[in-house]
Amino acid sequence: MADRRSPSLKDVARTAGVSVTTVSRMLNGSLQLPDETRLRIEAAIRSLDYQPNPHARRLSRGRSDTIGLVVPDIANPFFAMLVASVEEEADRRGMALTLYATLNRPGRELSYLRRIEDNHVDGLIFITNHADDGNLGRAINRTGRVVLVDEDVPDARAPRLFCDNEMGGYLAGAHLAENGHRHVLFAGQGDRMLSAHRRYAGLEHALREAFGARAELTRYEGEYTIEFGRAAARRFLDEGCPATAIFASSDEIAIGVIEVFRDRGIVVPRDVSVIGFDDVGPLHLFAPAITAVRQPVRQIGRRALELLLDTSWQALDPTMPEELLPIELVVRNSVAPPAEQPVQREPQQRRTT
Repeated sequence: MADRRSPSLKDVARTAGVSVTTVSRMLNGSLQLPDETRLRIEAAIRSLDYQPNPHARRLSRGRSDTIGLVVPDIANPFFAMLVASVEEEADRRGMALTLYATLNRPGRELSYLRRIEDNHVDGLIFITNHADDGNLGRAINRTGRVVLVDEDVPDARAPRLFCDNEMGGYLAGAHLAENGHRHVLFAGQGDRMLSAHRRYAGLEHALREAFGARAELTRYEGEYTIEFGRAAARRFLDEGCPATAIFASSDEIAIGVIEVFRDRGIVVPRDVSVIGFDDVGPLHLFAPAITAVRQPVRQIGRRALELLLDTSWQALDPTMPEELLPIELVVRNSVAPPAEQPVQREPQQRRTT
C-alpha cells in the first residue's frame, strides 16, 4: 500500500475555504487576516496535520523563514518573558526563532547583526542595554531589517518600539506625591539611556507638579541589576537615608534594594517607600508586596514581530517615528506616607554558617 500523501497548502486552503495565496501569506506573516478567517485556517492546519516545507518556502521566497531576537541577558525575567512572547508569535506564524544573548557586549551585538548580511536570518528584533558609540547605529543602517525594542540606538534608521517610559515615571511620581513624598531617590541608568532619561523626566514632572520648588530628587546611576540595587541601598543607608522614597527603575534594582533593607532592619514602607518598574518578577510575593510600573511585555513581543515582518516601514522617513505602548501602575503595599521620625537603623545581624 502506498504511503498516504502528505497534506498540501492546497488542501489547507480548500478545507478553510480560502485561496492558496491567503494561506501562504498568513503563514509567512505578510498578511493580517480577520480573527475568524485566521482561526479557520489554523483549524484546517491542525485537522490536516499540515507541515510546511521550509526548504521549498526558502527557495520560492529567497528567505530563511527565521528571525533573530537579540537580548542582553536571558536570565533577566523581563527579557525571558519577552523571548517567550516573540517565540509564541513566531510559532503561530510558522516561523523559526533564533535567540542571541549578547551579555550586553558591543562586539557580540555587531557579530549578530552580520547574520542578516549572511542571510542566516531574515531580520532582527534588537535590544541593547548600553549607550552606543556610533558603531551599532552604523551597522544597523548597513544591514537594515532591524526593529529596535525597549532601548534606543539614536542614529539607527529603524522602527522603534518602546513602552511609555515617561508616563511610567510620571505615574510613579504622582503616586509617591499623593502619599506625601517630596524627596525621592531615583535608582537607575543615566541619561544616555533613553528609558532612564524618560523615566526620570516623568518622575520629576510629577513631583514638580505636586510640590514645585520644594520637590527634591536624588539620583544614583547604575545598571538594571540586583547587584546595583544592593549597592544603591547600601549607599542610601551610608548617606543617612537622603530621601523618604525610592523609585527603582527595574524589578532587579528593586529586589536588590529590598534585600539590603531587610538585612539592615529597614522596614518597607514604614521607614522607606519603594516603587519598582517592569513588574515581571515576583514582586507580589514580597512582604510587603511591591508597587510597580508594569510594562506590557507580552504585547511588546508580539508587536515587535509584527513590525519586523511589515515591510511598509522601509518606505518611511529615515527618522523612523517610534511607537509607544501604554503602561500601568500596579499599586500594592510598599508605599506609605513618610515616617515622622528619622529612620533608625538596626544593627546588621551577623550570619552564621
